[in-house]
Amino acid sequence: MEKSCTMLIHFDKGTPAIANEIKEALEGNDVPAKVDAMKKAIMLLLNGETLPQLFITIVRYVLPSEDHTIQKLLLLYLEIIEKTDAKGRVLPEMILICQNLRNNLQHPNEYIRGVTLRFLCRLNETEIIEPLIPSVLQNLAHRHPYIRRNAILAVMSIYKLPQGEQLLVDAPEMIEKVLSTEQDQSAKRNAFLMLFTCDQDRAINYLLTNVDRVPEWGELLQMVVLELIRKVCRTNRGEKGKYIKIIISLLNAPSTAVIYECASTLVSLSSAPTAIRAAANTYCQLLLSQSDNNVKLIVLDRLNELKSSHREIMVDLIMDVLRALSSPNLDIRRKTLDIVLELITPRNINEVVLMLKKEVVKTQGGELEKNGEYRQMLIQAIHSCAIKFPEVASTVVHLLMDFLGDSNIASAIDVIIFVREIIEMNPRLRVSIITRLLDNFYQIRAARVCTCALWIIGEYCQSLSEVESGIATIKQCLGDLPFFSVSEEGEDTDTTKKAPQPNSITVSSRRPAILADGTYATQSAASETAFSPPTIVQGTLTSGNLRSLLLTGDFFLGAVVACTLTKLILRLEEVQSSQVEVNKASTQALLIMISILQLGQSSVLPHPIDNDSHDRIVLCIRLLCNTGDEIRKIWLQSCRQSFVKMLSEKHLRETEELKAKAQVSHAQPDDLIDFYHLKSRKGMSQLELEDEVQDDLKRATGEFIKDGDDANKLNRILQLTGFSDPVYAEAYVTVHHYDIVLDVTVINRTKETLQNLCLELATMGDLKLVERPQNYTLAPESSKQIKANIKVSSTETGVIFGNIVYETSNVLERTVVVLNDIHIDIMDYISPAVCTDAAFRTMWAEFEWENKVSMPCPFDAIVLTRLLCFNHHLCAAMQVAVNTVIQDEKEFLDHIIKSTNMKCLTAPSALDGECGFLAANLYAKSVFGEDALVNVSIEKQIDDKLSGYIRIRSKTQGIALSLGDKITLKQKGGS
Repeated sequence: MEKSCTMLIHFDKGTPAIANEIKEALEGNDVPAKVDAMKKAIMLLLNGETLPQLFITIVRYVLPSEDHTIQKLLLLYLEIIEKTDAKGRVLPEMILICQNLRNNLQHPNEYIRGVTLRFLCRLNETEIIEPLIPSVLQNLAHRHPYIRRNAILAVMSIYKLPQGEQLLVDAPEMIEKVLSTEQDQSAKRNAFLMLFTCDQDRAINYLLTNVDRVPEWGELLQMVVLELIRKVCRTNRGEKGKYIKIIISLLNAPSTAVIYECASTLVSLSSAPTAIRAAANTYCQLLLSQSDNNVKLIVLDRLNELKSSHREIMVDLIMDVLRALSSPNLDIRRKTLDIVLELITPRNINEVVLMLKKEVVKTQGGELEKNGEYRQMLIQAIHSCAIKFPEVASTVVHLLMDFLGDSNIASAIDVIIFVREIIEMNPRLRVSIITRLLDNFYQIRAARVCTCALWIIGEYCQSLSEVESGIATIKQCLGDLPFFSVSEEGEDTDTTKKAPQPNSITVSSRRPAILADGTYATQSAASETAFSPPTIVQGTLTSGNLRSLLLTGDFFLGAVVACTLTKLILRLEEVQSSQVEVNKASTQALLIMISILQLGQSSVLPHPIDNDSHDRIVLCIRLLCNTGDEIRKIWLQSCRQSFVKMLSEKHLRETEELKAKAQVSHAQPDDLIDFYHLKSRKGMSQLELEDEVQDDLKRATGEFIKDGDDANKLNRILQLTGFSDPVYAEAYVTVHHYDIVLDVTVINRTKETLQNLCLELATMGDLKLVERPQNYTLAPESSKQIKANIKVSSTETGVIFGNIVYETSNVLERTVVVLNDIHIDIMDYISPAVCTDAAFRTMWAEFEWENKVSMPCPFDAIVLTRLLCFNHHLCAAMQVAVNTVIQDEKEFLDHIIKSTNMKCLTAPSALDGECGFLAANLYAKSVFGEDALVNVSIEKQIDDKLSGYIRIRSKTQGIALSLGDKITLKQKGGS
């Protein structure tokens, strides 16, 4: 059996010391050599060596030494050597050290006395301690505080021994007297801790007697007082009123650690508005006064917890929380914004938006790192504010539109999406937004921002002047036509065979990307990064942003340009009375579209135009040549109606999520109701009265009822052995965030006593056994509860396996009972989460590990195409063929969502209808902060069977493989 260890020292096993060399050094007179020899002996003992021959040598040559270092090492040596025999009796030679310890406790040097008293705190042998007790008690009255504080700790350790109450009968009374006269803060803390540990009633009596002096006590003593209050109030909640007054008085203490503990204790003990407000104010003060980022993050976590349970109080402190944005740390800023966005009300929205606007303006300076990322967070926060309270949009939308040309593309995308939503929700802002957008359009440098801006121009340019300005802006950004000359194309073809052109256009690589509906498409990297400075194509000068992006081979942008021009021409026909002007504009638009098609089919660019973009541009050309009323209605009205429907569904979904979060548990109809109006208020302060009221409200609303269902607890019990085994064992598994607790019940089913019974466990995966369970003796037909703690370091399916080993008096050999394996479910570590479509696609492109679960089916053209797209971007994959008995696509998706505990990001409206095909994105987050992404793409075959793929991606391999295994087990529709 492994022994307990009170200290740990690093030991280099490459250079082991020899016992004879150590013995010779100890017998010499060289003090440094003795010190080195003692260190080597201690290290050998800590690593399993016994060295019995050194004990007499140390007693003869080391005990008499007056050197402080040697005396300290001697006590460490005595601490770790074996002092008892196999039967637990103290070894006879240990009597030799008792006199030395007594002399040390009466030594004139304070250091020797102090370290000896500390040594006694780790001594468990009563036979050695008993003759030393008078000397220990004498040190309680020593003049030096270092000795007194260690003497108090020694008394506490002795009193806590199994026979300690017989050795020191009146120890609590003595320590209480010491506490009343002690002046040293550390000694007072130790004395109060001794009373708190060994005689709680005396500690409470002392606290209540000196309640007015508590704010004057030292930091260490105040921390112990708070710990005592927490312990007392947990066992007797009825008396917490008088202790809350003490906590309130400590909120003004000079120590930040005491203030933080006071706030935490207040929140845990009371729900009174006065107490919660005091705690929240304390957290806000710490948030602003502390410079350590870790402290700020911890305080923000506490404020986030308060926001969930006491939102109405936190609303009043929203501006104090916002002041944390002054920290340059992005994590602190992100947490601050997350808290603030859920505390916005009509009363504070203007102040919050004004503060966010000031922060956005500050990010324009280039002196701080990661300004672009911070600006993106601010834009998203302002977007959320404007959606909740549309009246503030007018104050921020024009400021944000200055960042459409931001070098941080993600920030620019957030701005244009915000503008697109605001222009629909606020009709009175449309004219000013369109005017500002047309003025700033030339600054846009990212293709994805350009496409969204062009859609806005095509949909919301209504008047004649707006339509003409929109057409003129697009023409200006495209530059002169054509994009190349036919003669130069031929020259290009001849010269490129000989040598590369010095001014040739560098086209970024193309790769598959996941679209919002879960399908794959080819995406050019030019749409993700800002374009390079304008490139000269032979015969023409590139002067506009649209032209530069088109010359990088982004023909999807070209198709959007064609669609926007088509909408503008169709609207021009409605608002322009002169047919000549309409024909002129239509001719110019047709020329632009033809030029884009010529560029895509020429050899100037390495990649030709894709079929989708080509077909869309051709459709626009045909539409302008021959327009019908039905087609006009689709282009000018249906697109906007679809967008409005999408926004309304999004807002409806967000509203439903907020309602779901706001739901609270309800009490049972036959529960007792406590009417606080009928209670006696005699002697109760306002704070105590508020606390009583809040407790009554919690009982009435069911907040005191535990969420855990007793029936579900039975699912956590696992049988480890069979009913016919001599030892029956079952385990109750409790999964916390970072550890697993196994509560194993072992039953002796035999008529014999089982000796040295031990539960031996081993783990596979990112699991680690924290402590090896000790040995037990089990009487016939008796049981024993054994607990084992296992540390979890990542989200990965782990396995715990092991056996039970025991001895009996009749059998010489040890008996081994093998236990069933315990599989740790990944579902205990992941929870549904939400992210934007853009964030999902970005993570999908970045994450390395992918696990693909395929559903066997005939390889038709669609499936083959998807497979090729997937393999083009494959980093690491494992393919498992499975079957499913489910035949309905939505039923299968619901089953996967329920089995994987994930959130479906795809809108319900996108899953409506019967088309024989379904694509959806799922998302979850682990307790370790890992992201799990799942894409489900399935279709129904002719025989009504489902086929397709379930792709899982994550940053680490473990979560991808574990989720894949889980889906493989659950796909058939089983439990």
